[in-house]
Amino acid sequence: QVETMESGGGLVQPGGSLRLSCRASGNIFSIKTMNWYRQAPGKQRELVASITGGGDTNYDESVKGRFTISRDMAGNAVYLQMKNLKPEDTAVYYCNVNGYRGSHTTLPFASWGQGTQVTVSS
Repeated sequence: QVETMESGGGLVQPGGSLRLSCRASGNIFSIKTMNWYRQAPGKQRELVASITGGGDTNYDESVKGRFTISRDMAGNAVYLQMKNLKPEDTAVYYCNVNGYRGSHTTLPFASWGQGTQVTVSS
């Protein structure tokens, strides 16, 4: 079993910054990708940023230049630094971790956190 938990959300004014954190725990053999998604009210969940084991990153066009994803491989953690936040960034942000669990026999896993609310408002 792999568990994932986010933290760091909150209320911030437009133009402000927040840093989200996520940590995966359990019988993890290896992690392939770590992703941040978000879901605004009435909208579908969308991929915001992703990072591979090799450190390759990918961003949605709407956050390029403002958000930075990074990871701590030793700690099975991923971070999302968000700057110059806009009201349209308001959403519940979810962490998603994909990889392999187990020791002698490994199986793929996909774990989701419960989400953390980010509200950008004056």
